[in-house]
Amino acid sequence: MNVAILLSGGVDSSVVLALLKSQGHTVTAFYLKIWLEDDMAFMGDCPWEQDLQYARAVCEQLDVPLEIISLQSEYHDRVVSYALTELKAGRTPSSDIFCNQRIKFGAFYDRISDRFDKVATGHYASIQQEGDIYRLVKGIDPVKDQTYFLSHLSQAQLSRALFLLGTYTKAQVRDMAQTFDLPTKDRKDSQGICFLGKIKYNEFVQFNLGERPGDIVDLDSGKVLGSHQGYWFHTIGQRQGLGLSGGPWYVARKDIEQNIVYVVHGQQLVQQARTTFDAGQLHWIAGPPNDTRLELKLRHGPAMLACQIEAQQKGQLHVTLDQPDTGIAPGQFAVFYRGQECLGAGTIL
Repeated sequence: MNVAILLSGGVDSSVVLALLKSQGHTVTAFYLKIWLEDDMAFMGDCPWEQDLQYARAVCEQLDVPLEIISLQSEYHDRVVSYALTELKAGRTPSSDIFCNQRIKFGAFYDRISDRFDKVATGHYASIQQEGDIYRLVKGIDPVKDQTYFLSHLSQAQLSRALFLLGTYTKAQVRDMAQTFDLPTKDRKDSQGICFLGKIKYNEFVQFNLGERPGDIVDLDSGKVLGSHQGYWFHTIGQRQGLGLSGGPWYVARKDIEQNIVYVVHGQQLVQQARTTFDAGQLHWIAGPPNDTRLELKLRHGPAMLACQIEAQQKGQLHVTLDQPDTGIAPGQFAVFYRGQECLGAGTIL
């Protein structure tokens, strides 16, 4: 099989490349250059050059050709602009989801679709095919499972995707990197948002949206506790970076028109927890589920919440959680699961 692999310079995609080679596939590696890596490089320590050096070293060792593709304008138009629009509207974007849907399995595949059968990545997930239906399945490592970030992929995109790490734990992948003696075997994992590289999130926001000073107000007493530099720097449930004494304090609400960030003390946080929300802009990977009892993730990580869903008018869902959550925010994605299968996602309204 002729396979294109997206190589990030990290250990996961490097191991996938080594596995593909060992399985006898014809492989070409690709490194994607993105919009921010040039325009905002002054904010970090060369956000991409070190990654590219590692990618080249892996390809040289495994005798695999490496091509560099620039998708900077596509990133800006399809991912970065979405993130900025959501932040300015006071919502919480999840840019990595659209990074996968619109770029890695969108714009990139459109560029190379006539040359390759599959696109492989280092995601921890699996694909199960049942006839003409492709199902997205959680990785066996609950901490590393990345189906949350893949929840907007379509049937067409899953049909050409290749995920080899879903049946491995992170520890096993590290062991394989040592066995293959890859240049990335001891490299630490990256925790950054897909298009930021090593650029700090607040610096990215400030560069694009500027500052708009306003008050931080105690939601219970109405007392002004401090100031912020713009509501777009803060998300619901946030604790770090508020600069308030006597904490812990958590962001509970934002008034966009008045530019006020409301906080509650940790002792009152449980009172702000919610058990219901509505979700729109629904995307079902293999069609809408018949079940009304599902599980969901509100953010990437192992935490799963049991829920009841009820279809509403205008293609929306009303979701009731079995247990309350304190971090539900407009713009956030709710990703739905039935057992190990990732069913799709909706945007919290």
